[in-house]
Amino acid sequence: MIDDIKRRVWNIVAGKEDEKPEQEEEQDDKKVVVIERGGGDPEPDIRTIGLFTDISEEKIAEIVQALLYLNEVNKLADDDEKRPIEFYLSTYGGNADDMFALYDIMRMVQTTTPIHTIGVGKVMSAGVLLLAAGTKGERRIARNCRVMLHSVSAGPGGDLPNLVNEMEALHELQEMYINCLVQETKMMKSDLKNMLERKVNVYLSAEKAVALGIADIIV
Repeated sequence: MIDDIKRRVWNIVAGKEDEKPEQEEEQDDKKVVVIERGGGDPEPDIRTIGLFTDISEEKIAEIVQALLYLNEVNKLADDDEKRPIEFYLSTYGGNADDMFALYDIMRMVQTTTPIHTIGVGKVMSAGVLLLAAGTKGERRIARNCRVMLHSVSAGPGGDLPNLVNEMEALHELQEMYINCLVQETKMMKSDLKNMLERKVNVYLSAEKAVALGIADIIV
């Protein structure tokens, strides 16, 4: 049953309702990797996706599509077939707008399907919010994972009026980032603002990340 549901849902999410299964399988190879584990059983125990690159519009589009796909599979599945989504992250960060797009989708998906985040290698900049955005109590971090926070940055803005405008937008973006981190972690807004206003990269161990509520469990 779960395979039929997944095929129907993939057709809807990928916008290919009229294609044959063979064509759908070819399309799957071009999307973000979805790992299914369950031995010889075609019904997976856990559904897993990963982000192992910088955060970009193209990569986030792939992950969002995978999240929506797996969420629809979960919603249509019988109770004993429902599973959480495991989301592995190892990233230096990337575009803030794309980060917020994925963050908002993760929050929407978690109204019906838990997302277990796992930080490995490095979780930096925009990646920190994504790690913290997992289901509370199910956010894991590898013992040797490096976490790094810093203030929001921007490139050249052109002439003076544009520079002023860009600075105002940057302050708003930083405020959004801070508010989201405060909501998802144990950090106080004043402490977080002071940390980010130091204008340096702030590195955290796995233990410190757990103490600050960015993750819950060291693995």
